[in-house]
Amino acid sequence: MFSDRNAQIRQGMRDSLTVVIGAAPFGLLFGALAVDNGMSVSEAVLMSVTIYAGASQMVGLDLFGTHTAPWLIVLSIFAVNFRHILYSATIGPKIAGFTFVQKTLAFFFLVDPQFAEAERRSEQGKTISFAWYMGMALPFYFSWICETAIGALFGNLIEDPHALGMDFLLPIYFLALVMGFRRRRNWFPVVIASGVASITAYYTIGSPWHVSVGALFGIAVATIIAGDGQQPMTETEVEGGENV
Repeated sequence: MFSDRNAQIRQGMRDSLTVVIGAAPFGLLFGALAVDNGMSVSEAVLMSVTIYAGASQMVGLDLFGTHTAPWLIVLSIFAVNFRHILYSATIGPKIAGFTFVQKTLAFFFLVDPQFAEAERRSEQGKTISFAWYMGMALPFYFSWICETAIGALFGNLIEDPHALGMDFLLPIYFLALVMGFRRRRNWFPVVIASGVASITAYYTIGSPWHVSVGALFGIAVATIIAGDGQQPMTETEVEGGENV
């Protein structure tokens, strides 16, 4: 029992390596921009410890330096993080065996790459155990905090972080996550609907509401298409089709 749990933890840690490496520049960028926007190192780190959501933290940075009402800042962050409600609804049945405390921890650590890896593991027919889940979640969480601290401490060595164009890392990061599901049935129409709706909302309603609008349109299209009885292709089905 203990050996199996340890093996699950080690597997989770191995699965987290690519995520930790891929998100490192983004964590460093957030720390540097936080200090550049007037936050102290401790405030930047505290933000990563408590909010732990890169996109929402970036939105917060843009709003904290203005005279925006606090309730509007909270509402804006909620709009960006709305997708996490969808993540929770999707992954909830797959971690039904978790205790209440375990589910509480799991939902706190349910960031984008955590969700993507859990979905991929489920499609492979593997159980999402609490040991595996935390084995992946904790390295990413603590590396994010450390990267924030490093970026905040040494980011002032870069006079203008925006000039490096590193903020472009965010859309690339999300694009990579979306492309990871490209072999699912009906992936293309859902992505197109979500993308068009998000772009339209960006130029009509404004940011950050376009994130939630795009997500809702994607859900609507996915729900309509699901009416034909088709289910997402599993990784086994995909591999089988490629071998034919």
